[in-house]
Amino acid sequence: MSAAPPARSGQGRLAAPAGRAASALACLAMLVGASAAHAEGFEEERSHALELGLQAYEYGQPLLDTERIFKTVTSVTVPDHLGDAPVNQFSHYLNLITQKRGITAPNVDTLYSTAWLDLTPEPIVLHVPPGPRFNVVELLSPYTEDFANIGTGASGILPAGDYVIAGPKQLPGRTTYGGMPVVRSPYTRVWVIDRTLVNSAEDLPAAVAEQEATKLVPLEAWSSEGVAYQPPPPAQIITRPKLAVIPGTGRQQPLEYWTALGRALGQFPPPAADAPLLERLATVNVGANLSPSSTNSGEGTLAGLSEAVGAGRFQVLSDIGAELSAGFAAHNGWLLAPLGNYGTNYELRAITDRLGIAALTANVATYLGALTDRVGATLNGASSRYVAHFPASDFPVPVLGFWSVTLYRSSGRFVQNALDRFTLGNRSPLHFNPDGSLDIYLQNAEPSSETQRENWLPAPAGGFQLVLRLYGVNEAALPGLLEGHAGHWQPPTILRCLQSGKTLAGWACAE
Repeated sequence: MSAAPPARSGQGRLAAPAGRAASALACLAMLVGASAAHAEGFEEERSHALELGLQAYEYGQPLLDTERIFKTVTSVTVPDHLGDAPVNQFSHYLNLITQKRGITAPNVDTLYSTAWLDLTPEPIVLHVPPGPRFNVVELLSPYTEDFANIGTGASGILPAGDYVIAGPKQLPGRTTYGGMPVVRSPYTRVWVIDRTLVNSAEDLPAAVAEQEATKLVPLEAWSSEGVAYQPPPPAQIITRPKLAVIPGTGRQQPLEYWTALGRALGQFPPPAADAPLLERLATVNVGANLSPSSTNSGEGTLAGLSEAVGAGRFQVLSDIGAELSAGFAAHNGWLLAPLGNYGTNYELRAITDRLGIAALTANVATYLGALTDRVGATLNGASSRYVAHFPASDFPVPVLGFWSVTLYRSSGRFVQNALDRFTLGNRSPLHFNPDGSLDIYLQNAEPSSETQRENWLPAPAGGFQLVLRLYGVNEAALPGLLEGHAGHWQPPTILRCLQSGKTLAGWACAE
């Protein structure tokens, strides 16, 4: 009888550790489950933020790029001839651009004059002299929207003359002031780019004279000084620009990118049409005067937005490929889209920022880009030679101004060469075939034939791209060109040279 209690007591002592083990296992299972749930939640949050962040990068990169350019070029106190000048003053390039850093794929057909206007104090008078040559002054918003073009050589633009450039709240209700038309800017900051055609080396002095006759004058000084106005001398002479970078790029903390974007969107309120996208971006604290941080965003959100800053440029490159593929057949293997006014096509605006910021509207300049040959293989001067063939039906090219084909490295830089040749066009001494067609040779090695050398664009021993520019496209030809209608003007066909010394189409390659 006395043995029974010890036995029960022993069972009790054995049961306690088993209970504690079960409890520990239950806690461990809960912790593992919680950790898995946390990881799943983090990943879902990160993925969502990355998706929105890529959209935000595509949307905001052109705005931040113009901010970078503005801060750099206006950091001097006296103008130079390299694109740098204080606000409301022109910097006139006195030579064609062939080596300037910081400019993506510029043309070598025209002289450039650039200025950044700050209309906050008062409107600015822009004087554009009339002349026989192509000369167009483009006005851009901080969002790279081309909102006005003034000059000569294209249809649908304002004629040369004197204009009052006014901010959104200046001269309310006025369409003219002091006998001058008022051009209303959507923002107090305006990027001004003047392009003046140079027909030849001998023509350069005359082109420079016309270029330098283009003036910017504060409205208050216009009535008393006119084009004779000279800006007051600066208190301090600064001639070397301070290079600005987009915050959050390079070695900076990526989240600084979104803070900078929030600041820029606050300074330049987005168009009303952007509201749907901005409402979505605000859910991850991206937008005007917003900044994602650990106090208002989860770890997954911050991780996704940080990742988007680095991945954004690759997303734009992917967009370029998709855009090229979509119009490959219609445009004979070239990338073509109406630029300058983008509306809510943020993807196209970001592509333009990457390939050639500050594009003109299509009526002034139509840009076509080639990154591959006609069969879709990337252009590369190290491994191949090419022929770009214009059929006889392409001539005359339907332009009021001029046309040119320019070759760049894949980076958008020029290919330095012994001939100092970067472009060919209607002002070049081209050699046409007997049937009226034209072959342009794209290769690294110089052709041995003199006539082929005339049609040679030197390519690098590596990747390259082409830009075909049509300035002042005829109005009747523009719709068919943009849409790629059959029977309308098409860019040249680019084919690789085979071992036979000819292309697939039988065109002879340069020897």
